[in-house]
Amino acid sequence: MGGTGQYYLGTSGWVYAHWKGRFYPETLPQKEYLRYYSQAFRTTEINASFYHLPRPQTFTRWAEQVPEGFRFAVKASRLITHVRRLHNVEEPWDRFLHHACHLGSKLGPVLLQFPPGFKQDLSRLESLFQQTMHLRGACELSSLQLVCEFRHTSWFTEPVYTLLKTYGVALCIADSPRYPREEVITAPFTYFRYHGREQLFASSYSDQELEREAAKIRRYLQEGLTVYIYFNNDAQGYALANARTLERFLSAPTL
Repeated sequence: MGGTGQYYLGTSGWVYAHWKGRFYPETLPQKEYLRYYSQAFRTTEINASFYHLPRPQTFTRWAEQVPEGFRFAVKASRLITHVRRLHNVEEPWDRFLHHACHLGSKLGPVLLQFPPGFKQDLSRLESLFQQTMHLRGACELSSLQLVCEFRHTSWFTEPVYTLLKTYGVALCIADSPRYPREEVITAPFTYFRYHGREQLFASSYSDQELEREAAKIRRYLQEGLTVYIYFNNDAQGYALANARTLERFLSAPTL
């Protein structure tokens, strides 16, 4: 895998109608998409969980369709991050995590993506982290990883980084034309999201850009970090092509 760390590389979601013919065979039924996808990539983000909470048996079924070693990142419910903005979220957060834990050993990081208008609120964030620590007492959540994707500039400060480090929560390194990108390591793993550099969700990365990203990722791997990498520029199948190109750069022997 390169270096002492390992990486998981894939796309944000796997069910896109416009990927039929580009990636999925025309005759492949949608219920087989995940199984097919998992033959090409080792991870994916579950985005559906942002809009509605899947049933426990749905998470179980997804886990059964992928091989050992596959990891699902799960995007936290918008009720928690966007509607309530971390206020009075104890019950929905508990329910969300206990549903997601039905992925078993294939559960990867849980992504908390915050809205652009949500400014820094350390007390609310720490309350969520404290609740998560209590939930980790359940054996199925003992290795739970959290990652925060902030989109308001007020979050990118030392007090926030210190809080993340205290609880072992990763700062999402998000690349987009609209929101800040900061690379600060706050956990034993790191998490990249590529939204498209020129147009949000709708532009491809050049080989030169991806080669530079690969060099950064290699350094993190050499430091022993686990690295999760997701392409969210699904338009025209860019995410698929960019993920494959980045994989080629990461797996190439280094001098």
